[in-house]
Amino acid sequence: MAFPTAGGPQKLLCWHTEGIFRLIQSIPSPKAEPFKRWLAKVGYERVQEIEDPELASKRTRALYRAKGYSDVWIERRMRSIAIRDELTDEWKKRGVKEQIEYAILAAEISKAAFGLTPSEYTALKGLKRENLRDHMTDLELIFSMLGEAATTEITRTKDAQGLPESKTAAQEGGTVAGNARRELEKKSGRKVVSRENYLDAPESIKRLSRPKDA
Repeated sequence: MAFPTAGGPQKLLCWHTEGIFRLIQSIPSPKAEPFKRWLAKVGYERVQEIEDPELASKRTRALYRAKGYSDVWIERRMRSIAIRDELTDEWKKRGVKEQIEYAILAAEISKAAFGLTPSEYTALKGLKRENLRDHMTDLELIFSMLGEAATTEITRTKDAQGLPESKTAAQEGGTVAGNARRELEKKSGRKVVSRENYLDAPESIKRLSRPKDA
């Protein structure tokens, strides 16, 4: 691609993550050896996880602990990952194409559950490339799980096929979570959707600083 400079447009090479890794592997310099050893280690760990999926779960938990998340939050996050995987497996069986169509359906669930699409939610929390769910509070995670679990159940019972029918199921599943969220907000007087994120302080620290009745 061309990149504008003072002397006129100049060619600029752009690489995605996989391309960068392949480039590192091709560098003959001894200075690249630490990166190559790291890539080999990561690759070996990935093979281990394929052979024993429980290792992936343990490593994910350890990573979250290292980032300062509490055990309570981690267990909810891990459960949310399992529920999301179950839903995407169901979509895949029913002819929904990965990536783009998954994103469309996820947006339908989120909008019905929280009144925000994932991109709007991400902006609300002031995030950029960070994973939205890694910055959700307990209640936000719980209602996310409810919306996706309800969508999975509705998808199965209605035998939804393809994107249009799956989209209807996603809207209905998200509405289940949205109705529950609004009922809780009415009873508690507190909003579930929060601007809170864990960019400036770990989740475990923020948990301790919250009011006891929060």
